Amino acid sequence: MRISAVMGIILCSCLAYIACGSDDDGGQNPVAADGDINSGAAPGTDGDGNNAETPNTDSDADNTETPDADGIVDITGAFFTNFAANCATYANCYVSLVVDVQNGSSFAGNLKITVDGDKCLFASNAIPNHDFNASGNFATLASAQEVSYEISAIPTTAASVTYLVLGDDAVFLNGVKLDLLAAACYDVGSEPLGRENIGCGPDQNDNPWRYDPMSPLNNFGTDEHNAHTQPDGTYHYHGNPMAMFETDCATGTASPVIGFAADGFPIYGTCFDDNGTVRKVLPSYQLKMGGGAREDVSGYTTPVGGRGSVASSNYDGQFRGDYEYVGGSGDLDGCNGMMVNGQYGYFVTDAYPWVLGCYSGTPDGSFSMAMGPPR
Repeated sequence: MRISAVMGIILCSCLAYIACGSDDDGGQNPVAADGDINSGAAPGTDGDGNNAETPNTDSDADNTETPDADGIVDITGAFFTNFAANCATYANCYVSLVVDVQNGSSFAGNLKITVDGDKCLFASNAIPNHDFNASGNFATLASAQEVSYEISAIPTTAASVTYLVLGDDAVFLNGVKLDLLAAACYDVGSEPLGRENIGCGPDQNDNPWRYDPMSPLNNFGTDEHNAHTQPDGTYHYHGNPMAMFETDCATGTASPVIGFAADGFPIYGTCFDDNGTVRKVLPSYQLKMGGGAREDVSGYTTPVGGRGSVASSNYDGQFRGDYEYVGGSGDLDGCNGMMVNGQYGYFVTDAYPWVLGCYSGTPDGSFSMAMGPPR
């Protein structure tokens, strides 16, 4: 099928599936035409955007589009450039055409963001804006879904943090969700010890020995975007999407907003402007006991090296409970966020907890399986 014909199908699909193009919701494009930064100051700049770096405008990075006559934005392969922290800024309809590299299947991505009072509504078919599965080992082929989320357009920090639970943690600006917790814990379920793949549900939220999907010591079959599929075919990320922003901080470009957490606060990429120097942001989690021997936790079976796929009996990062927050050891707080120019936001990091350690605000119930199905 010719690309032009397929793009026409995407347009019709988006108009039919999420009714884009007919309403004027005043949204802005999260990707900038001609390499210009859209509204919002870069992390590490003042509110007027002073000291903001100009995005890389070479042909490889400038995958940006402007809305067509129907107000629909093609974000296929795009690097986002908007730093605005309010989700309402991104109200629009977005489409993409991507390929499952291993089997050659083409997919049309659809995302519509609308505003309803003090809420932003995301309606998506969970197809990313980039090609995927060049290196994954998916148990189930990816397939289009019908998912929706609500987040606060005016988030506020809560009196106490909310810890992650099994479910959906955030949604990116390509319509794909972030799911940080695996449904597998050591010695939970009916599978052989050390080879658990499922069965660790919301009733085990406090289990320290939940496998970390991002650990190189585990094999969750994720692809080059740290993503794979759920049993129903839903494509989702477990960490850095390796897309939507320039990952090389040496370009001098601070990372834009690439998504929103369930509590409404923005998620930036890995780079920030540290008083004029753009560098990788550092999380504040460390391996317990400096990577020494794991200690028993009452009520749970301590993982033992050599049993199944367990690499060692030490705090080596294979399990989420191998880490602890050490204030001041990095740039970020326990939730993996910080204030920049008066605005709180989370950052993608190259080490645990990868994106979120907890929520500084109040997560919307549409994200969590423990809180019921999406509204």
